[in-house]
Amino acid sequence: MAQGSPGAAAEKEKTERQVVCTNRKARHLYHILDVWEAGIVLQGTEVKSLRAGHGTMTDAYAELRNGEMFLHHFHINPYEQGNRYNHEPTRTRKLLLRKKELKKLIGRTVEKGLTLVPLQVYFRNGYAKVEIALARGKKTFDKRRDMAEREIKRDMERGLKERSR
Repeated sequence: MAQGSPGAAAEKEKTERQVVCTNRKARHLYHILDVWEAGIVLQGTEVKSLRAGHGTMTDAYAELRNGEMFLHHFHINPYEQGNRYNHEPTRTRKLLLRKKELKKLIGRTVEKGLTLVPLQVYFRNGYAKVEIALARGKKTFDKRRDMAEREIKRDMERGLKERSR
């Protein structure tokens, strides 16, 4: 019996993500302009803790320094079986991007009001990845407008659901 082509299985593997944690507030506080995927340099106990789902991104942000990108305030809980070799929970971690992408980001972050915000941490093909967004902060009225639009959309969906009954 013929099974699917080997290429199809490889494509499925490439696109499959195991999401560890997301930064929910990022889309509420910022207008997302561009998104990049970056690798992250981790220690062994950090990887084990992340695979168990123990990561928090509430106050995390990325910074470009000396042509390299670093992730600050990304909290990874210490691994329970890590004994004395455990890591510091909120240490600064290096992000891995191509030199071309870093140069583009350096040029863009010089603009006033733009910042680098992590959106998600996930595993893809066994490697930990971070989704980094170039973002501009929202004003208060922008946040209110977005909330009003969500409320209108929710009410419309409720109305359609009631009608279909």
